[in-house]
Amino acid sequence: MRSDLRWRAIFATAWLLTSLTALSAASAQASHNDAAGATTPAQPSVTDLKALGDLVRQLQAEVSDLNARVQMLESSQQNAEAEATRLRVELNRAKTQQVASTEANGGRSETSYPSIASISSSPNVSSSIPKPDEEPSDVNERLARLREDLELTNSKIQEQSQTKVESSSKYRLRLSGLALFNLFGNNGIVDNEDVPQIATPPGTLSSGGTFGGTLRQSQVGLEGFGPDIAGAHVSADLRFDFAGGFPQAPNGNNMGLVRLRTGTVRFDWDDTSIVAGQDYLFFAPLTPTSYASLAIPALSYSGNLWGWTPQVRVEHRFRVSDDSNVTLEGGILQTLSASYFDSNYTRVPTPGESSGQPAYAAHVAWSPTAYGQNIVAGFGGFYGRQNWGFGRTVDGWVSTADLTMPLGQYLEFTGQFYRGRAVGGLGGGIGQSVLWNDSLSNRATEVYGLNSIGGWVQLKVKPTVKFEINGAVGEDSPFASDLRKFASNPLYVNGLLSKNLTPFVNFIYRPRSNVIFSLEYKHLKTFTLDRNANSADHINLSMGYIF
Repeated sequence: MRSDLRWRAIFATAWLLTSLTALSAASAQASHNDAAGATTPAQPSVTDLKALGDLVRQLQAEVSDLNARVQMLESSQQNAEAEATRLRVELNRAKTQQVASTEANGGRSETSYPSIASISSSPNVSSSIPKPDEEPSDVNERLARLREDLELTNSKIQEQSQTKVESSSKYRLRLSGLALFNLFGNNGIVDNEDVPQIATPPGTLSSGGTFGGTLRQSQVGLEGFGPDIAGAHVSADLRFDFAGGFPQAPNGNNMGLVRLRTGTVRFDWDDTSIVAGQDYLFFAPLTPTSYASLAIPALSYSGNLWGWTPQVRVEHRFRVSDDSNVTLEGGILQTLSASYFDSNYTRVPTPGESSGQPAYAAHVAWSPTAYGQNIVAGFGGFYGRQNWGFGRTVDGWVSTADLTMPLGQYLEFTGQFYRGRAVGGLGGGIGQSVLWNDSLSNRATEVYGLNSIGGWVQLKVKPTVKFEINGAVGEDSPFASDLRKFASNPLYVNGLLSKNLTPFVNFIYRPRSNVIFSLEYKHLKTFTLDRNANSADHINLSMGYIF
């Protein structure tokens, strides 16, 4: 384009100079004819010649200005294309990781956040620059077009610059998060007023209904994009919320404490990734869709295994056929045992840590394509040993199955199931991991791993991009035969939980991609062994802004 403009300018200048020369020659010839007494045409005036010279100088100035603008535009275009290329590479890696960890939001994504997709999916800056054969012939119109293209390029560069957060490193850092306000009401008694998972028996001072609001399910995240090492792209992320408890202060229930949720360091090659940090349970990657329950994933203790645990894992992705992919994951984790941490400054070993070895887990996911849509089916396994003192060890294990299946253009089915033993630390067994018949300080006390089974299913209806309806139900059922062995133990004053059944339905509306409104109704029904069930209802109105 720049070369074409220069040639046109040269041709125009040459034409003007040729015209000027011809006019000068004609003037000289006319003077000669006058001297000879011949009849001559009218001579060009000095004013005309001066105007022609001014026009040449003006054209030269415009050509010089045009060259400078073209150089500036080329430089801006090259910078924008380099930035867009780098962002596309990061987007492709993010998409690959997302498919690997599965979901429609692939892995255990409690919600989705704005990403570089909105930038990298924008049309390439170069596509807005006209081809040489498309350029208008008029110089002024051409200059106007170049000004428009330059303004567009500058706007694209400014848009990309807005995604950068200043840090001590020269590498890019991105801030993201969710400001989420929840209004809630409960009918019945629950274990946790704003994010209930279990219906409990009424107490002496219990109220039949409660109402409140909270911001503590809001989240803040940081993502860093580092250098390439040994062919692997290095990145890291941290995510926090405000559900870490409450300060001992007046109205402290409105001042949720900051809590670390997840944080990882990743090394991503084309087909392989190494992930180290605190992350979700990769062998149980799915979770139901809900903005009413983010501090604790929806349907936890109702068949949905969850936990953010320190781990190191390896992911490998390969293509089986043109329409089929397989992802393999394996790693070691810290064994979670549902123990409460009661020290403010020192770290006391949990039964899982006291075993002296990590837990081991693996997951395989197969993703075929049917009718143009991706189906993801996965199977996982986990083993972790717990040491409860005096040589009392319990082997905890779990096997999982998960499925994500589109059912046409507007429907999607999602489900996950488990069978395990001593997995209360992972949300199984309604949070009950082991049972014992006397004080744990007594050497003769027997500790027994509780067997349980559970799962959940969800049907998503999404008639438009902005609106969706999610209906889900989950159930967790510890084995009654195990519970009855310890039912007479006075330590379990409130009884042993034998089943937890939770259905819910929510309506989610997004007037814009980063603005969320959600209304959810949930019914909790918790059974105690050989006693009547406890029931409660929860209604939640959520308003959020993703940034």
